[in-house]
Amino acid sequence: QVQLVESGGGLVQAGGSLNLSCAASGSIFSINVMGWYRQAPGKQRELVASITTNSIANYADSVKGRFTISRDNAKNTVYLQMISLKPEDTAVYYCNLGEIYTSRYRRDYWGQGTQVIVSS
Repeated sequence: QVQLVESGGGLVQAGGSLNLSCAASGSIFSINVMGWYRQAPGKQRELVASITTNSIANYADSVKGRFTISRDNAKNTVYLQMISLKPEDTAVYYCNLGEIYTSRYRRDYWGQGTQVIVSS
């Protein structure tokens, strides 16, 4: 079983920055994607950014140029640096690890979520 433990988040003023981190533990399949999703009140969970084991990153258009995702494979840890935060970035941020078994099958694990609040 894989466990994800998130840290970071909190309250920040618009224009500020925050860093999130997420450490994965357990028996992790070597081919995986780690990422961050977020869910604002009344909205669906959406992908923020993801990164493969060979550091290919993908970002939602809304965060491009402001957020940077990175990972340390030796530590099974993924990071999200967020700058120029906007009130619309306010959400619960969830860490995700997707184990890629085939082109059609992946197994997903989720962290407990960490709140990010950006005040205007």
